[in-house]
Amino acid sequence: MKLAGRTAIVTGAGDGIGRGIALALAREGADVGLCDINARALEECRSGVESLGRKACARTMDVRDAGSVRAMVDDVAAAFGGIDILINNAAIMPVGPLEEQDEDTLDRCLAVNLKAPILFSRFVTPHMRRRGRGSIIHMASVTGHNGHAGVVVYGCTKGALIALAKGQAIELAPANIRVNTVSPGAVDSPMLHRFLTEHASDPLSARRAFDALHPRGRVATIEEVAAVFVFLASDDAVNITGTDIRCDGGYAIQGQQPRT
Repeated sequence: MKLAGRTAIVTGAGDGIGRGIALALAREGADVGLCDINARALEECRSGVESLGRKACARTMDVRDAGSVRAMVDDVAAAFGGIDILINNAAIMPVGPLEEQDEDTLDRCLAVNLKAPILFSRFVTPHMRRRGRGSIIHMASVTGHNGHAGVVVYGCTKGALIALAKGQAIELAPANIRVNTVSPGAVDSPMLHRFLTEHASDPLSARRAFDALHPRGRVATIEEVAAVFVFLASDDAVNITGTDIRCDGGYAIQGQQPRT
């Protein structure tokens, strides 16, 4: 129970990696504030957290709206007596050449992937200062390190989160608040399944190509990625801040991309 007595917020917690992180935090003793735009998926996650014996506070919301973000953060702090951990996981990934991305798509991607983490950080920080500690973890990606055709704007936002964490780490260190990022490679998650279904002419062959690009011979599981977030949220990582952990099975080292 590495996180007993602590409160976390996880954005994009409805399914996939976000849900996996929320459940992993709960297994280690944390009460969890959850948000997602999908009400049904969010309710499933809330039930999962509570089935583990922890408290959950769930809100269906658009993370681009500053007023909604502030209200959610304040509600979680009031319900649980403070906030110790923030996981900025919510993201969207437009696929296609940059010159084909319309302005609405660009604005939405930048707002969900970058503006929202900034807003959550802004409103969570005062609560962490009052606690005298905190751990903020942004979900980055190998696309923030390596150039990836077809997901250029997504990769841009992930690289920006890595830079954001470094600046925050210096700014918030005197308050005993640590800020880090995690950069997974491909993960066996709903996002990958949707990507393959929608954009690969042969999804099964494309999945095998993704697996082959990882030196381990397969993409990561959700649980493997969630474990890194638990570590960074815990006191085991008390001396780690301003750091990006590449939880990618060696994907970034090879620097190749699957051809679908």
